Amino acid sequence: MIRSELLTALAKDNPDLRSEEVEQIVDIFFDEIMERLVEGGRVELRGFGAFSTREREARTGRNPRTGETVSVPAKRVPYFRPGKEMRRALNEN
Repeated sequence: MIRSELLTALAKDNPDLRSEEVEQIVDIFFDEIMERLVEGGRVELRGFGAFSTREREARTGRNPRTGETVSVPAKRVPYFRPGKEMRRALNEN
């Protein structure tokens, strides 16, 4: 599902909201998740899962095209851990 499909589905389920309001709600939702992760926090949505970040240490990598050794700096990366209900739903089939 892409963002426009999400907006369409939410607008269909909530006909009392204008499309601009639905888009604003989705923007706020994703902005709040991103802001919390940038601060180093965690976002947990019960039944769905938890978003957090993980630290990756600096390392030496290789350019796959040239084979040249390159230095890859340390960084934080987003991490998602699915909730129990999601794991159960995914494995019912």
